[in-house]
Amino acid sequence: MRTITLIGLLLISQLSFAADTPAPDFTLKSTAGKNLRLSEMRGQVVLVNFWASWCGPCRQEMPLLDDLHNKYSKLGFTVLGVNVDKSQAAADKILKDIPVTFPVLYDPKGTVSQQYNVSAMPTTIIIDRNGNMRYSHKGFKPGYEDKYATNIKALIRE
Repeated sequence: MRTITLIGLLLISQLSFAADTPAPDFTLKSTAGKNLRLSEMRGQVVLVNFWASWCGPCRQEMPLLDDLHNKYSKLGFTVLGVNVDKSQAAADKILKDIPVTFPVLYDPKGTVSQQYNVSAMPTTIIIDRNGNMRYSHKGFKPGYEDKYATNIKALIRE
């Protein structure tokens, strides 16, 4: 029973999509005040990370995502942080404590998180250069950033 549970958790933590599963397009306001549209990033590998201010693992993960963003951005990769708090102020407070260089977007009505069927915080979706969802990771534990890096490198090489 314990082995089955562990296998189930591993399967939930990383799911792969077929190479032709399009990522739902969205436009959201960024911390810079500009609207950012996912489809305008076609040609890049994009990691979309859904997070909330009340989520401890989200705060733990953010500096690691920033490291990935900085390490692979010159190779055609970017991270988009999508905050799901109803209050933009809650997200901004966290970003003062944990500054990041990647774009952070606001989804206060939860429209985009619903499009992506987000059921856990954080949820990370990795999208290939053609705009297709390829990997999904639910939750975060130390070491997940290594899985992200493996996925990112594989998609950059495609």
